[in-house]
Amino acid sequence: MADNTFALEVITPEKILFRDEAQFAVVPEITGELGVLKNHAPVLAALKTGVLRYTDTGGTVHKMAVNGGFMEVVYNEVKVLTETAERAEDIDVARAMAARDRAMQRLQARDDGVNVTRAEAALQRSISRLKAAGKYQQ
Repeated sequence: MADNTFALEVITPEKILFRDEAQFAVVPEITGELGVLKNHAPVLAALKTGVLRYTDTGGTVHKMAVNGGFMEVVYNEVKVLTETAERAEDIDVARAMAARDRAMQRLQARDDGVNVTRAEAALQRSISRLKAAGKYQQ
């Protein structure tokens, strides 16, 4: 492991999406964002739907859309356990925009057949995917 790095893993129920060294990571913790550097104190944090950012060993910043979960930091190992995660370069922007538009239409309609909680969650997921892909426009 390089001098200023730590091990970072992003794990979903289906697979290990990412496992490598990182210099810095920021996760969408439920009360805000939480940054991690080498030698971070041990922590267990609940995550919300949002964008995980990390800087690789070459200094390049990468983004992933994550859907809730937990992050554990112990002995320079950071594990992110999430329901779903998607790398920015793998996001289908047109599909994410369509999902955002559908969720917004459901929320604006507010008729009895709309599950507001589900529509709000879908909206947050689609926005986080667009933010990770660098395509978010309000």
